[in-house]
Amino acid sequence: MGEKLREFQDVIEYQFHNQALLKQALTHSSYANEHHMDRVCNNERLEFLGDAVLEIISSEFLYNEHPDWNEGEMTRMRASIVCEQTLAFCTRAIDLGTYVLLGKGEDHTGGRKRKSVLSDTFEAVIGAIYLDGGFGCAKDFIDRFVLNDIDNMQLFYDSKTILQEIVQGQTLGELTYHMVEEKGPDHNKSYVMEACINGKPLGSGEGHTKKAAEQEAAYQTILMLGGENVSEIH
Repeated sequence: MGEKLREFQDVIEYQFHNQALLKQALTHSSYANEHHMDRVCNNERLEFLGDAVLEIISSEFLYNEHPDWNEGEMTRMRASIVCEQTLAFCTRAIDLGTYVLLGKGEDHTGGRKRKSVLSDTFEAVIGAIYLDGGFGCAKDFIDRFVLNDIDNMQLFYDSKTILQEIVQGQTLGELTYHMVEEKGPDHNKSYVMEACINGKPLGSGEGHTKKAAEQEAAYQTILMLGGENVSEIH
């Protein structure tokens, strides 16, 4: 595990003074339960703290970067930044799922890709950095991995709405979503959805709800349309 912790710190470009904080941030409750650890040794308390730190830093960012926005506009954008789907999207840059400590059952049922696990762990890492290095270090991490690409995050968060507007605005035809695959036990379903224009499959996505899978499919379709001759869709 020591090598994994060193590798993760290189990936996030932050070296912990207190390695125990980092290990706790990466410890899911399923791992703690399986190893009979004290209930406060998992990452849930750090997640609580990291959520608050993320909210204040993202609020400050929006306040300074958008002086013409009113409270409602800033609130909506902040909600899109701190939601589970978007934070899980942000973890791709650091391959967070590889480093999370999971119980065997959680691991075998796809926990390393589960958006709730990824987003919660990401917030726990923020909380750990805040405790270890202070507000400035936490801000640097959030600036680097959350606030560095707001436009793309907004595109991801609003992907279904944006795709619908593209399709209607360019009169590309009918936009529909189709389920390609449903897998997993009843308590842990996973869906694969495709976005289709005029029946032609384009982007696909996977999620633990159909809505989440459709959002991913819409996002991938928008990226595809950016480099594709849309006349081919008609």
